[in-house]
Amino acid sequence: MEFLSNPNILFYLAAYLVGGIPFGLILAKTFARVDIKNSGSQSIGATNVLRVVKERDPKLAKKLAVATVVLDALKGVAVLAVAKMAGVPDATLWAIAVLAVAGHCFSPYLMFEGGKGIATGVGVLAFMMPDVTAIALVVWFILIKTIRISSLASLGALAAFIVASYVIYPDVPNIHSHAPIWIISIIIVYKHIPNIVRLLTGREKRVA
Repeated sequence: MEFLSNPNILFYLAAYLVGGIPFGLILAKTFARVDIKNSGSQSIGATNVLRVVKERDPKLAKKLAVATVVLDALKGVAVLAVAKMAGVPDATLWAIAVLAVAGHCFSPYLMFEGGKGIATGVGVLAFMMPDVTAIALVVWFILIKTIRISSLASLGALAAFIVASYVIYPDVPNIHSHAPIWIISIIIVYKHIPNIVRLLTGREKRVA
């Protein structure tokens, strides 16, 4: 168990375990008495919280959805902030970011199932590249207001992030690679495959 004395390993474990906390599921069960894993899209993210809880209490649904977004975003940021204060290198920070998203999408508490990774991804990417994330959020806002399809807006914002990251950071500082961004992106796109299929067949639901 000597490897557990390695600070990097401890941060990696913390990122995955904290990232895996299913806040959407917990909030919906606690305050709305519904199991979102058995309703709607069965995702633990804010969009499914909103859709499922809205059937019972529209006002509560919005509150829980917002709380889910905030908590899902902050859980990755929390580990990153502690790691940065501990003085770990950027390569470790990026690995923590990847593992936080992986934890959310493949939660150890849900038999390695989980959410889509958008909120957690936004949190960690905003921590690592706030300027690029700001651009992606503007794209998301425009898309969600015009097309009103959550998955398409999220994937569009992700594409904007990737492009902007290359424009603003052709050589990512200290790690000289866009690999962590691509890994996070691949995880998110993989988790959106059912949404992509519905988009292609015209069956993806709009946000009301």
